[in-house]
Amino acid sequence: MTGSDSLFDDVGTGSRTTPQTPAPSAPLAVRMRPTTLDEVVGQDHLLGERSPLRRLIAGSGGSSVMLYGPPGTGKTTMASLISQATGGSFEALSALSAGVKEVRAVIDAARRRLVQGEQTVLFIDEVHRFSKTQQDALLDAVENRIVLLVAATTENPSFSVVAPLLSRSLVLHLRSLTDGDVRTVLERAVADPRGLDGSVEMTGEALDHLVAVSSGDARRALTALEASADGASDGQITVADVEAAIDRAAVRYDRSGDQHYDVTSAFIKSIRGSDVDAALHYLARMMVAGEDPRFIARRLMIHASEDVGMADPTALQTAVAAGQIVQLVGMPEARLALAQATIHLATAPKSGSVTAALGAATADVSAGKTGAVPAHLRDGHYAGAKKLGNAIGYRFPHDDPDGVLPQQYPPDELVGVDYYTPTDHGFERELVTRVGKLRSIIRGVASRTRRR
Repeated sequence: MTGSDSLFDDVGTGSRTTPQTPAPSAPLAVRMRPTTLDEVVGQDHLLGERSPLRRLIAGSGGSSVMLYGPPGTGKTTMASLISQATGGSFEALSALSAGVKEVRAVIDAARRRLVQGEQTVLFIDEVHRFSKTQQDALLDAVENRIVLLVAATTENPSFSVVAPLLSRSLVLHLRSLTDGDVRTVLERAVADPRGLDGSVEMTGEALDHLVAVSSGDARRALTALEASADGASDGQITVADVEAAIDRAAVRYDRSGDQHYDVTSAFIKSIRGSDVDAALHYLARMMVAGEDPRFIARRLMIHASEDVGMADPTALQTAVAAGQIVQLVGMPEARLALAQATIHLATAPKSGSVTAALGAATADVSAGKTGAVPAHLRDGHYAGAKKLGNAIGYRFPHDDPDGVLPQQYPPDELVGVDYYTPTDHGFERELVTRVGKLRSIIRGVASRTRRR
């Protein structure tokens, strides 16, 4: 690991070490790393009284652990606390630099220590970057508890870690910190002797801005705080100091206030209006302000059906794919997928026919137009169904060369009612003729059946 991600001072690949108190010159994010469980902020869902993670940190658990979550959520902190709790030897490997040779050397040393009754904790950062061969080299040591593996990854281990290693580990999903969590981390860092020790004050606006741009990442927040403090004058950190430190303009955007709804509304209306440039502006505005990318993805998925619909059926696929990338890859890389989906939807032909069709059908149902299901469409897969007349006379469409044949499908009172009206926009232009032909074939006998 490098930079502010370093787990312990002076730890190289495969180095045996004990956690050390960070030097005063260490980055603020390192100095403020929790040393006890009581200092951990967030992840309450993993730290219940009898939770496996709490037992591990208390030194009473023996399971290997896969810590999965976004950057700055406490994966390295958890590894540090677990290593301290075991009281044994600690080995740190980074998947960015270690190979199979280094992995096997650590395991051999761990075997020798185990003979003497000494446990070895092996921490592997970025484990998803290990090849299959490197991961396989860990299997025997993990299964036989030659090492207690604590691995960290920002990617979903179900996709990036081999199944045998995954099944031998306890997978714990860490969540992005809430705004309240990040605020607590920042306020503690300003006051704590390990941090800024009260040497500076911070305006409320500056604190709000740091929280907003951190996107739930404590390390990012602390790094920005430290840079802001270095540039502060008169012992006070202002929004201007934060802006200068992180080179990011303050965005007037409150995720729980009017600006949240105004910017979101403008984003959707710009896409609906096919103004791709305005849509990208509002997208960037939301992302720079730290909006939850999952919220943006959900809005795109809704819009794909609501305002593009059948004019471009692939728009929904693009929006769903963007949502999956947000979930599987995370930020900041997922920004590109959100931008691609925004461009696709904004430039796609528009149609509100899906919304209108569902609205019309729902209105009829709400008005009580829910007649009996035609007997030939009812379920006939149970004893006595035929005696009730169910499923008798049903015509199987695949028996027809065209796959479509005359038959009544709606209740009697809704025969001939049109809900879906294709527009002549984009792909829907092809459906205008197709839907008309389908209706004429299907209703050819349906109408006469009703008259009978």
